[in-house]
Amino acid sequence: MRVPDARRPAARTGPPARALRALAAAAALLAAPAAAQQPASGEAALSPECRVPTGQLYTVAPLPAVRAALKAGRPLKVLAVGGSAAPGASASYPVKLEAALEANLPKADVLIEHRGLPGEIASGAAERLHSLVADVEPDLVVWQVGTHDAMARVDPDAFAAALDEAVAWLKSHGIDVVLVDPLYTASVAGDADYNRIVAVVREVAARERVPLVQRFEALRYLAGRSGGADGHMLGRQFRLNDLGLRCMAEHVALTVATALQAEPAGPAKADPSRPDPGKADPGKADPGKADPALTAPQRAPG
Repeated sequence: MRVPDARRPAARTGPPARALRALAAAAALLAAPAAAQQPASGEAALSPECRVPTGQLYTVAPLPAVRAALKAGRPLKVLAVGGSAAPGASASYPVKLEAALEANLPKADVLIEHRGLPGEIASGAAERLHSLVADVEPDLVVWQVGTHDAMARVDPDAFAAALDEAVAWLKSHGIDVVLVDPLYTASVAGDADYNRIVAVVREVAARERVPLVQRFEALRYLAGRSGGADGHMLGRQFRLNDLGLRCMAEHVALTVATALQAEPAGPAKADPSRPDPGKADPGKADPGKADPALTAPQRAPG
């Protein structure tokens, strides 16, 4: 009589191992499309060469017009303002921005219109915004602002007033705004006047409650990670090169996606100490027009 080998494993009573592996593979394939629709969040959503701690990259605020466009399932129209639209690396920015936004907003159909304003300061750009908005009818304006003003030594208070007015005008017409503050290079790191304009952009973003891409800090961080060299992000004439433009597009897209994930702001509560502007006496000044947003005490010391 043959004695069974004690080392031989007992006969399997369940499905063969090969069948189990096939079932597991099929389940993974079924799950893959759903997983692919969920974009990475935070720093993980950025390319390794563009990765910046989110605390140094952006501040967020509600984007009601963008949210409404996505909810309605219609194309998201974006007007990108600033930089150069001339042939070269800068001309690729709209394509990079569209790709980055659609990667972060998987169900969105994004349409980008880019209007370069090389050498134009905020006051002149603000005047042009009226005609640009009438032409494009955007849901969102992404505005690179402040670099030319800082280089031209524009008065910070005048710059703040022009930018405040332009952002408020856009919001009053139901258009969301994302501001992108000035470029960073080691040559301007210690320039007090340049840094003051950077600070003003942040103050306006906070005052007007619009998202801000902290490009100055992001580029400073990336330069530090490269041993202090910023040439890998910059081309000629104080402009971003192809890598710098791609990183900026990713930073803008992540800022927009993060703002949309934030809790939407509820309706503003009435201040009982102030009369309702809708019921104001026509013969008296409208208190809503006396907003002290641009008075001197609210500006940081220059």
